[in-house]
Amino acid sequence: MSIPQKRSLNGRIAGLTVALVVFGVLGALIISGFVEGRQEAIIEAEREKPIKPPLRVALRAFGQPLVTVDTKAQKAIGLLTLAPPAAPYQDQIRAFGTVLDMAGLTKLYTDYVAAISRLKTAQAKLAASLPAFKRAKSLRAKNIGSLAGVQAKEAALIGDRAAVAAARSTVRTLVASAVQEWGQVIGKGIVNSAPLVSQLIERREFLLQITLPPGLSIDPPPVASVEPGNGSHRIEANYISPATRTDPKIQGLSFFYATSSDSGLLPGMNVRAFLASGAPLDGYVIPPSAVVWWSGRAWVYIKLEDNVFTRREIRTDMPTGREGEVVMPAGTLSKTQPVIVVKGAQMLLSEESRAQIQVEGDDD
Repeated sequence: MSIPQKRSLNGRIAGLTVALVVFGVLGALIISGFVEGRQEAIIEAEREKPIKPPLRVALRAFGQPLVTVDTKAQKAIGLLTLAPPAAPYQDQIRAFGTVLDMAGLTKLYTDYVAAISRLKTAQAKLAASLPAFKRAKSLRAKNIGSLAGVQAKEAALIGDRAAVAAARSTVRTLVASAVQEWGQVIGKGIVNSAPLVSQLIERREFLLQITLPPGLSIDPPPVASVEPGNGSHRIEANYISPATRTDPKIQGLSFFYATSSDSGLLPGMNVRAFLASGAPLDGYVIPPSAVVWWSGRAWVYIKLEDNVFTRREIRTDMPTGREGEVVMPAGTLSKTQPVIVVKGAQMLLSEESRAQIQVEGDDD
């Protein structure tokens, strides 16, 4: 091989070597970038991955499952327990109420006032015609005046007496109607112009007729809780008297209650009413943060041991008046004062549901 050929071959080998080195460096850089990107993606995924505390669920053949959460897991999910404060528990009867229209009461009151005015007018005329007749009669006895004048005075007296009698009869009829239609308290309030009647007529107070379910009988409490149809809030209504009629659709005992007009109610509205019944019992306040909903029912988790919790169903028809709070009778959740989960209950329910799904999947 000649020298030029050798030089040409060496040049090609050198060029190939340089190319291989360049490709090797580029490949190393690409692989390194891929590995670093992969590691960063894994790290980022780990960061975004939700913390899953080690929870254990023991499904029992009877009763609610037991959820075991160790101390570390409780801190991880922010689980918080609390012994709920004691509060009196008052059993309540659910009743049905209607906000009454006061047009009839207003008309009755107006008619009564007009009748009283007519009676007073007739009495005033009688008070004037009686002495006039006596005077005319006395003068006639002294041959002063005419017989026709005496007879005219007598006729006026008789007419005024009849007017007074008619006015009195009208007043008595209206009084009887007021008592029959509105009861002793409101009916007599019309006669006496009681403040309650004025407040009802001026719509500063609304009158409610609250009817018990058929067959029930209680002494009406002085205050009832009334809840509009949307259930947004509860208001207080004060007892007035037994109602003079029942709700034809319910056929139970009825009572009249009054509430302020700024309560948001309007005449014609139907409401739910809650009337206290029986003596108060001991109970505990359950905050709304402790309540979870499952299968359309309300539940709380109570602490059985240091790390063991179980679910108990609660009633929600005994609110305290503060939004979402309810009262549970003592002994409902446990024989002693319970300790309930007030933060993290939803996490326990989720884990319990997941465990239940796994068990059902294994059975399949």
